[in-house]
Amino acid sequence: MNTPTAGDWRIFRGDGVRRQVEMPEAPPWRRFSTPERARGPLPYLISAEHADVVNAALHLRRPLLVTGPAGTGKSSLARAVAHELSLGSLLRWPVNSRSNVQDSLYQYDAIGRLRETTLSRDRGEAEPSIGSFIRLGPLGTALVPGSSPRALLVDEMDKGDVDLPNDLLTLFEEGVFDIPELTRLPEEQATVEVLTADGDGTAVVERGRVHCTEFPVVIITSNGERDFPAAFLRRCVRLDLPVPDEAQLRAIVAAHLGEGALRESDDLLQAFLRRRAPSELATDQLLNAVFLRGSGVDLDAEGLLDAVLHQLSGTV
Repeated sequence: MNTPTAGDWRIFRGDGVRRQVEMPEAPPWRRFSTPERARGPLPYLISAEHADVVNAALHLRRPLLVTGPAGTGKSSLARAVAHELSLGSLLRWPVNSRSNVQDSLYQYDAIGRLRETTLSRDRGEAEPSIGSFIRLGPLGTALVPGSSPRALLVDEMDKGDVDLPNDLLTLFEEGVFDIPELTRLPEEQATVEVLTADGDGTAVVERGRVHCTEFPVVIITSNGERDFPAAFLRRCVRLDLPVPDEAQLRAIVAAHLGEGALRESDDLLQAFLRRRAPSELATDQLLNAVFLRGSGVDLDAEGLLDAVLHQLSGTV
């Protein structure tokens, strides 16, 4: 695919004329045609000091609570750990105001089971297993026993209900939970195969209890929008990621887009640093600007740089 030149980078012109265009190549971090596991994660740069904190959490088998401003790489750290330690696909639990521990453990489709059971009886067929209507959530899947731990990202914990951290305390201490719909089954149905959060994956549950043999690698992110209770913090290892300095930003740009892109974008880097001082900016905004420059986009066009390097807080 040919890279647009400075004169033809505007594939949308706003003139209402239909035309056939060749879409420009997407940035590396916005390409979805290749599964993440196949292409591998994007480069992740971390200081030795911060890597030591990650290692402390791994040795202690404690959740790692990662804080820091937006765009400092909190979520990307979880992907990097899962990849580097060969822990399988990263399990993700994006927390919002409606999130609860129950849904993160498992969900039971009682209505679907009733419908399918009725249809099977009408056709004279065997009733489907209850396991076909139970799907473990990301946390529940992470607690499935195995020879090696799974990696779980609990993203933006501070957006959840105020009681959510306390609701997780027992799980983080004991690594076990029950599925009441299965514990009530007769002895001959003590072993049930249920669905997991891994797409088409399954797990075997004995007597309705899921009990990890290896505590999962749990990485919890927070944007610092509220405080957590002391009992929760006591059970976590804390890592605060600062905003990258100029040297780190240069290394990040070079790792993602190459040394050539870095040499051609020093003015963008300086503009980013000037704008970041009085307002909140994220590192990926700088990467966006450098990628556009390398694609032939005229960032000097009126308002374009302001649109790319816009502040992340305040009124929009």
